[in-house]
Amino acid sequence: MHGGAARTGAPPGNRNARKHGMFTGEAVAERNNVRTLLDQAGELLRELSRASPSAE
Repeated sequence: MHGGAARTGAPPGNRNARKHGMFTGEAVAERNNVRTLLDQAGELLRELSRASPSAE
């Protein structure tokens, strides 16, 4: 059987809360910005290797 018994679930006082800040709006936005920058850098490198006459 699953759940329903007394004293099941998260402890009172939200002791299971995420406290390290990895999921704050600011941290998520920063990771998205870094991912976008890396995607753009990769695309630029692909364009440069295509345009280069000697891509060896």
